[in-house]
Amino acid sequence: MNDSSWGAPQSGHPVGEWRPAPDQGAVPAGPAYGEHEVEQTRPMPIVPDAGRDAEDGGRDHHDRADHDRAGRDRGAARPSGPPARDEMPQEPMAVPPPPEKKKAGRDLRSAIGVGLGLGVVVAASLFVWKAAFVIVIAVAVVVGLWELTSRLDERKGIKAPLVPLAVGGAAMVVAGYARGAEGAWIAMALTALAVLVWRMTEPPDGYLRDVTAGVFAAFYVPFLATFVALLLAADDGPWRVLTFLVLTVVSDTGAYAIGWRFGKHKLAPRISPGKTREGLLGAVGFAMVAGALCMQFLIDDGRWWQGLLLGLAVAASATLGDLGESMIKRDLGIKDMGTLLPGHGGIMDRLDSLLPTAPVVWLLLVLFVGS
Repeated sequence: MNDSSWGAPQSGHPVGEWRPAPDQGAVPAGPAYGEHEVEQTRPMPIVPDAGRDAEDGGRDHHDRADHDRAGRDRGAARPSGPPARDEMPQEPMAVPPPPEKKKAGRDLRSAIGVGLGLGVVVAASLFVWKAAFVIVIAVAVVVGLWELTSRLDERKGIKAPLVPLAVGGAAMVVAGYARGAEGAWIAMALTALAVLVWRMTEPPDGYLRDVTAGVFAAFYVPFLATFVALLLAADDGPWRVLTFLVLTVVSDTGAYAIGWRFGKHKLAPRISPGKTREGLLGAVGFAMVAGALCMQFLIDDGRWWQGLLLGLAVAASATLGDLGESMIKRDLGIKDMGTLLPGHGGIMDRLDSLLPTAPVVWLLLVLFVGS
């Protein structure tokens, strides 16, 4: 290594060169080295004295303090404005929420349990003793009338008389089973007359409104339910009633299954936002297949093509009945007519599609295979 890298000597002369002292003549200042015997040595580094070190250390400390103070001043004097890209706060990236799964509007476990329980009651009464099923119809009518008149009173202040409606409704069902369509019409007329007379015992304010609602309730619930009793009165009555129930339930199930999975186009958004055109097609398809099977294997002298027409008619009437019930509930500002059946609502929430379908099935079966 070259010694010059450690720094030049303080005398300004090269190492090993002999020079006489200014006042001593030829006396050398140090050991003599031959011209060819020069041994270059590495000079020791110059160590400053302690006082200078302390002074320099203090100066360095003050210099560093001044530097830090100047840096803070520069930071404080930095003009306001958008921060540099590296200094901008990093916002957490928004994570898109997981896609929502479609949900059924009701408790399916409760709905299925209640549905199976009702099915057992209907089947036991239908095939064991016909009169027992007539009682089941009459009880359903009375409970349905109670739900309807209660909601009318609560939401609209309409006081349709329940007592004549309940008595006349039960009598209507029994008369239809025992005396046919003629007995049903006579009972309907007497029930309407009883409603008019019963309401006369109260003040006249709202009379027309109350009796109109009473006559509507008599027609809507017990009179339409009487056609189920007319179906039961035939020789193969239990199988006709079973066909009516199966087709209505299958239509509702097909509408729900297809509409829930594929429904995109609303059928009647102002009345029932949950119903779709795809659901209607599902109801028609399911009901037509079920109708062909029921007419071929359950109804005496029935034909499969008759079942296709029957299923189409049931899908249409059940959908209209459901929309009609939804219209009533929207006018009343309620979701369900009652809470008697967990997962279903009230009795009227289960009769909505059955009631208008009963006269359609009765009429078509009379035309296809007779009464």
